[in-house]
Amino acid sequence: MLKIRTFQFFMVFVVACFVACNQHRIASGTLTHLERFDSKYIASRSIDIWLPEGYNDQEKYAVIYMNDGKTLFDSSLSWNHQEWGVDEVLGKLLAESKIQKCIVVGIYNGNSSRHSEYMPQKPFECISDSAQEILYKATRKDHSLFFTVKVQSDYYLKFLVNELKPYIDSNFSTHKDSQHTFIAGSSMGGLISLYALCEYPHIFGGAACLSTHWTGTYSIEDNPIPAAIMSYLKGNIPSPEYHRIYFDYGTETLDTLYKPYQCQVDSIMLLKGYSETNWISKEFIGADHSEKSWNKRLEIPFSFLLGIKQPSN
Repeated sequence: MLKIRTFQFFMVFVVACFVACNQHRIASGTLTHLERFDSKYIASRSIDIWLPEGYNDQEKYAVIYMNDGKTLFDSSLSWNHQEWGVDEVLGKLLAESKIQKCIVVGIYNGNSSRHSEYMPQKPFECISDSAQEILYKATRKDHSLFFTVKVQSDYYLKFLVNELKPYIDSNFSTHKDSQHTFIAGSSMGGLISLYALCEYPHIFGGAACLSTHWTGTYSIEDNPIPAAIMSYLKGNIPSPEYHRIYFDYGTETLDTLYKPYQCQVDSIMLLKGYSETNWISKEFIGADHSEKSWNKRLEIPFSFLLGIKQPSN
């Protein structure tokens, strides 16, 4: 089994070598693109690994796993022609020596299965069967279903923890401990980032959750998702002694839904013993639900998670 797994990792790396980095337009560092990363848990998908300028395998690097990886680096590849500008933001912070050295692993979403992979599974399964049935039939404005398949975020997290992280740690010069391993995302990507931290607190030391989509759908009326998530968080937010969590939201477009729920989450954080040393929650007046808005404030969560150098275990 070990030989088979080693061969699989080798073949994925070989494929990456044939996919030219210059297919992506980046401002700093280098990008390795894995076109097809296979998994026994979820459908195969592309992975982008960003390495900073001067990457040296004689040094060790923190790792940021980021959801919705297709929108991180190159606006020409994204559905709305916007990007987070991760390479620009991190390149600037690293050049100014404001953060510890790091790499980024961008995980492409499952397209039509995105909602099912990013919806926290344990709180969703605590919702009544009849309410789940209604949610599975819920549609967007274009009449497409939110959930095209059964919620499977537990499998998505197993993919991250049991398959992707071992590959990254084996093929790149990383700190493997939780204090140097972070996860980030926005909207549903923010929701799954928080869920990952709660389910695997020994793997992830911090999460950045931008414009967290607490409602799960676009409606707040008769929606059981927020209450289920709040109940789950009360019992599963990890220890503030070893973890850092960043939240934010804007006040325009889809972000107008979030403030009441973020206030509830903030109350839970206080009850769990979090303070300004390990927790940030921010409102950005006038910011909408878009990559352009997240780019403008991305320096804040990156500095918060990576700004304090942690000793390696």
